[in-house]
Amino acid sequence: MVLARLAKGCGLDYDLAHCNFQLRGEESDGDEEFVRHLAKELGVGILVVAFDTLGHVREHRVSIQMAARELRYQWFSEILGQGRYAHVLTAHHADDNLETFLINLSRGTGIEGLLGIPQVHDRVVRPLLPFSREALLAYAQVENIGWREDSSNSEDKYLRNQIRHTVVPQLRGLHPAFLQNFERTRSNLQQAHGLMDSHVREIRERLFQDRGGDFWIPLEALEGLRPREAHLFFLFQPYGFKDAGEVDRLLGAMSGKFLLSKSHRLLRDREHLILSSLVEVPREYHSVPESGESAHLPLSLKMEIVEGVGETDGNTVYLDREKLNFPLLLRKWETGDYFYPFGLGGRKKLAKFFKDEKVDRTSKERQWLLCSGGDIVWVLGRRADERFRVDGSTRQILKITWNT
Repeated sequence: MVLARLAKGCGLDYDLAHCNFQLRGEESDGDEEFVRHLAKELGVGILVVAFDTLGHVREHRVSIQMAARELRYQWFSEILGQGRYAHVLTAHHADDNLETFLINLSRGTGIEGLLGIPQVHDRVVRPLLPFSREALLAYAQVENIGWREDSSNSEDKYLRNQIRHTVVPQLRGLHPAFLQNFERTRSNLQQAHGLMDSHVREIRERLFQDRGGDFWIPLEALEGLRPREAHLFFLFQPYGFKDAGEVDRLLGAMSGKFLLSKSHRLLRDREHLILSSLVEVPREYHSVPESGESAHLPLSLKMEIVEGVGETDGNTVYLDREKLNFPLLLRKWETGDYFYPFGLGGRKKLAKFFKDEKVDRTSKERQWLLCSGGDIVWVLGRRADERFRVDGSTRQILKITWNT
């Protein structure tokens, strides 16, 4: 209520947004009616949404408070996505910050958890964060600003309420300026975190080598960091790896071992950790005409009939044209694939071929195959198939060049 009045006094162009969580029956409906009346009084628009909060709790197995938070911030995001509004303003204050700090401290947290509620995060702004609940209540009384108290605020079944009603009063009893001292301590932590963040960013820019969208990080450099686990936590935590001990053990694991977060994979290669996004890539199948030219191909192939076999390299092969069935197929490798590597004289699974050639996991996933029907003709950049080689009976020699 104080925030709405202050915003009006500042001449801001705003609307009110009210969530009815339908948890307190008529009391919840009374809150909604109270806010609708305020909108009319202030001459501003109002957005109202009703949530099935308990249904969200059952479906996602979260607490009521967490469900309410998830629902409202998702709604705020949807509102901002409409393009009409620049920001969401919430009325969090200094006491909310202290309670959040103590909740995170009681559960165990890193430095970020001790920083409390950010005053600005993306497009969410909290203008009242520097002010105490006591100061806001005093202002509301002086300015005759009415408000409604959520009856659940008096219940001690929630951890936040237990801290608010029991722990905070005792802390304030220890020192009259406890809240101000807390704010000063939090400010010091924020500055220390800024220094640390700058240090970690410099290390990340130096060690994380971008190779086609993946980051390759030298193992030797990671092993030399001190204190190692602290560095590993802050380097990889943004990618969802929050257990620095697991990352540390991965450094000494066998090549091929990996860790998964919700968004990334961290793979232990021979001399590097390879950090890859887990964005699911759909299977790609591309028809390749006899000319090799197609605007839809993800790479450039040149096909031409030649008189004889010239020099070959990883990007050029010579094949018996009459042994091929056009159009050819360009695709990524799949589990179970096999071919007859040129010069080997027998069949070999592609997975075994990659292992013998010491092809890392990321490169395997990006490997293209040129196929004729169901048969692999060429593992691009690596080896052609013996079955399509040029021999004494060949009448037409097809030269295929991969222009990388």
